[in-house]
Amino acid sequence: MSNKLTRRMFLGTVGATAAAAATANDVSAASDKKPSEKILIAGVSCSPRKGKTTATAVKAALDAAEQVDPRIEIEMIDLGGLEIAGWSGGAKPDKSQQINDDFKPILTTLRNPSLGGLIIGSPVYFRTMSALCKVFLERCAVLRKPELLLADKPVGALAVGSFRNGGQELAIEHIQTVMLCHEMMIVGGKPKAHQGATLWNFANDDITKDELGMDTARKLGIRVAEAAIRLDEK
Repeated sequence: MSNKLTRRMFLGTVGATAAAAATANDVSAASDKKPSEKILIAGVSCSPRKGKTTATAVKAALDAAEQVDPRIEIEMIDLGGLEIAGWSGGAKPDKSQQINDDFKPILTTLRNPSLGGLIIGSPVYFRTMSALCKVFLERCAVLRKPELLLADKPVGALAVGSFRNGGQELAIEHIQTVMLCHEMMIVGGKPKAHQGATLWNFANDDITKDELGMDTARKLGIRVAEAAIRLDEK
């Protein structure tokens, strides 16, 4: 057997041994990780109308998420009636958080170490998210520094419109685009609610009458919870 062939066999054996050792170490490290005792899923209703259709839809998603696993805890944040200023583009995100308004208490939830995922809902105004949703997302810029606090967490979006095809998916896409800046993991509801939950307010603010839409909201909540659990167990 030539020296060159012997050398190749030796290097191949060493490489295989090193790879096996690395795999064993990875498995050991994974087995050492303990699942979290609590995984928080927070839902944010970005409608100026407190407790109305968007809040009902977000709460339905949260309730469905809570049923997925005993470790799941939920928190509802209804922005209706709150005063939240937008982020001044010329200022640094941390400076903008010195504004004395109703956003500061919300940061406590968003910075909670047990936060495992988010569900963000908005009414559709002129085929996009509400102004309140936009300023809320702008102020979340503070969560990008000094590190991306929301990175690798699942986020689901839902939208409520006055027509079945009233721009819900466009509003959802706009919310998702912002959350990609946080490197969050975008999820939809399955089956069929691939992009997110879309609801139609056709019954005088009784969104529960939209059975199809409510089904997508529940499926979205389930999917966010399932993703949060899988990521926690990795």
